[in-house]
Amino acid sequence: MTQTPSFNGLTRCPLPHDRAAGDEARALFPELSAELGDLVAGTAGCSPYLKTLMTREAAWLPRALDAGPDVAVAGELAALAESSDEPLAPRLRQAKRRVALIAALADLGGIWSLEALTGALSDLADAVTQAALTDALAHEIRRGKLPGAAPEDAATGAGMVVLAMGKMGARELNYSSDIDLICLFDETRFSDADYHDARAAFIRATRKMCALLSDHTGDGYVFRTDLRLRPDPSVTPVCLSMEAAERYYESLGRTWERAAYIKARPCAGDLDAGQRFLDTLIPFVWRRHLDFAAIQDAHDMRLRIREHKGLGGALTLEGHNVKLGRGGIREIEFFTQTRQIIAGGRDPELRSPRTVEALAALAAKGWVPQDVAHELTENYRHHREVEHRLQMVQDAQTQIMPTAPEGFDRLARFMGAADTAAWRAGVKTRFARVHELTEGFFAPGTDTAPAPELSDSARRIVSGWPAYAALRSARAQQIFERLRPELLRRLHKAANPDEALIQFDRFLGGLPAGVQLFALFEANPTLIDLIVDICATAPRLAAYLSRNAGVLDAVIGGDFFAPWPGTAALSRALADRLAGIDDYERKLDAARVWAREWHFRIGVHHLRGLIDAFEAGGQYAHLAEATLNALWPEVVAEFARKHGAPPGRGAVVFGMGSLGAARLNAASDLDLIVIYDPAGVEHSDGRRPLAARPYYARLTQAFVTALSAPMAEGRLYEVDMRLRPSGRQGPVATALESFRNYQRNEAWTWEHLALTRARRVAGCTDLGAEVEEFRRALLPEKGRGATVRADVAEMRARLAEAKPGDGRWNAKDGPGRIQDIELAAQTCALLAGSHAHRTEAQLRAGRSAGVLDGAAEAALLDAYRLCWRLQCAGRLLADDLGRMEALGEGGRALILRETGCDTLEALAEALAARCAAAAAAVTELLDSGD
Repeated sequence: MTQTPSFNGLTRCPLPHDRAAGDEARALFPELSAELGDLVAGTAGCSPYLKTLMTREAAWLPRALDAGPDVAVAGELAALAESSDEPLAPRLRQAKRRVALIAALADLGGIWSLEALTGALSDLADAVTQAALTDALAHEIRRGKLPGAAPEDAATGAGMVVLAMGKMGARELNYSSDIDLICLFDETRFSDADYHDARAAFIRATRKMCALLSDHTGDGYVFRTDLRLRPDPSVTPVCLSMEAAERYYESLGRTWERAAYIKARPCAGDLDAGQRFLDTLIPFVWRRHLDFAAIQDAHDMRLRIREHKGLGGALTLEGHNVKLGRGGIREIEFFTQTRQIIAGGRDPELRSPRTVEALAALAAKGWVPQDVAHELTENYRHHREVEHRLQMVQDAQTQIMPTAPEGFDRLARFMGAADTAAWRAGVKTRFARVHELTEGFFAPGTDTAPAPELSDSARRIVSGWPAYAALRSARAQQIFERLRPELLRRLHKAANPDEALIQFDRFLGGLPAGVQLFALFEANPTLIDLIVDICATAPRLAAYLSRNAGVLDAVIGGDFFAPWPGTAALSRALADRLAGIDDYERKLDAARVWAREWHFRIGVHHLRGLIDAFEAGGQYAHLAEATLNALWPEVVAEFARKHGAPPGRGAVVFGMGSLGAARLNAASDLDLIVIYDPAGVEHSDGRRPLAARPYYARLTQAFVTALSAPMAEGRLYEVDMRLRPSGRQGPVATALESFRNYQRNEAWTWEHLALTRARRVAGCTDLGAEVEEFRRALLPEKGRGATVRADVAEMRARLAEAKPGDGRWNAKDGPGRIQDIELAAQTCALLAGSHAHRTEAQLRAGRSAGVLDGAAEAALLDAYRLCWRLQCAGRLLADDLGRMEALGEGGRALILRETGCDTLEALAEALAARCAAAAAAVTELLDSGD
């Protein structure tokens, strides 16, 4: 006999425990090579079950060994899919026998990996489930019991699908496993009148399918089937409608059911309908926010299993449960699945149903240390191998280790070990190590360190916490009680503990719920330091956090402290996220969540001193531009769905003011204008066509709404469009030619000043380039006007009257402060005919053109830089810096660090002196043209 490469070069071989049984099996196949003979003998000498299969399939086995395991298994599965006049039940059982036998030999001989073995067993389960379901449905259709179904519909489920769950769903099926199935039908395929008949037919078909698979006959059985993973199995039928199942999961689904659906997949029947159903459950299984509360759920479940199975106590090998016991398979699976539930909602790459793949993905993304993932993977493979050997002995669904020495000797030989004692020691070490690696993650520790002594006022604050909404549930109270000592200790270390406690109290009082956030803190204690830091320093940011606690997810997402990615990368990231969402409103909410996290990152980096005010200002502007650039195509596509594609060349969005200058603070709104070019096209061509002018006006309004409308996830930005031609009286979107004519012939000097900072931020690139070319040509022309300085001086006077800048800490309004200096810089750009956008570059252009001398430029820059640092830091900390003492010690320290001053008095003196010098320079600039 010629062997195929499939069974050449065995890498391992079991040692016969019962040599007589092994010799009998070897004698059945005298034509086998010595190597294959040893494999057969060793297998039969350890497993009475496999020896029985060899005897029964003695004629088939040599051919299968010659063909190799892959070919042999494929042949058996293909035979099941073929039509036949022979009864199905014996055919199913024959396929099971043959696949079980060849798979065992491929595994025992080292030909197949763990994945190949479990994959082949799962393929068999899929094939027999499909065959049994088809047969059961065909019976119902022949009897006319399934409304509207034709004979050919049986093969595709006729509206019914079987979901493979657990190890079958993950293609990790045990050697002697039951199969966990959920049977559903698509109720939308049937009228109200036919619904109940269809439901009854599917229930009968499910029962018959299970009987075909699990009934014991003279030929054995195929798979034990378990339908108890369906919703509320004690009261629901064995097959229920998808609508009923979806309703259950939305309202009553529990964490263990979320974990179960990580591994779910359609395996028989209407596979497309099954996948659609699973898609509807994505929000149930994968939460948008990091879900650390799942840790407690998993821990509670582990304790219940241990209690129910009596698996507590010290680790002893005799009778130890390889799956459910201490350090067993389930602990590795729970460890992996719980981390997937925590983070998989934010990262689809963490959603693998297979344990080994999921551990690798978690390690790659930093959720599990690489060495831990490697060690757990190796132990998982070993545990599964032990499990399979236990089951191969008698085809028993068992994970229980032997209780007698003879049983351990048999198992050790089956594993290829000659020294039982050494093998036992190694196995026990593995169980202990898995328990050590996983237990600390699940079991919450007990904080025995004392909380600090509290002042009377602090005790009064803390005593009010139980009344807050965040502590309404017993679960929240339980987690927070464990957290409270550590929270109070870290608050006590703040520069001013009483101030930090007051701000934390406001943060806690503003939380609508607490379980998820408290669980997040418990799993990530470093976040407590961040919260304390924010509460002690930035009341405004703390208040923001209480309303948007989900942004903390980003802190532990892996790249929170990575280098700033820049506008292009941010825009691509948001565009990619939106591309994976079908619903328009969900896109808008997703954009809000995404932008909020990046906005929070900038604030934290600034707070922690990782960036300064100028870097923060640039990053806030990059974020806004990236958001606009990614969201504009989505708004256009949604609008075009009703009204057709934009007529002509499309539109471009220009950022004005601070956005145009690429420098925003934490609370900035966005100044925008929209310019379009119909290019002679009079109207759109959609289902509800619009003329070009109202088309672009309504498109612009839709864009503004997308940015500023309050939704479930809040709003993105406030938008100001008053810098468009004719201001509030003008159309919200301006045609290109109208824009040109207006700027040439009607615009006021202040509008030309505003144009010095205009910059494309979204929309049509070519049109944006054309507008920019026009802007660069227009500014030198308008800068030569005789009344520019006088016009600006008049405008400055009106601004001073409207916004006098009261208060010594007002960095924006008043003579020689930000608005005044920016006005001077824009004047310089206009007079110099410069296309520069930023204040510094505009002042430099003015000096180069002789509009401004070096001393005046220096005075303006000194004042501007100090004012911007104060303004940017101040807007991060509070809405108003009018009462600097109200910021607290931490906030004042940030202001002093940012401005480089030692004391508030020194800052006030520097601010007054520099602003006075800048005000004089502005006055000189505007008067010098007289």
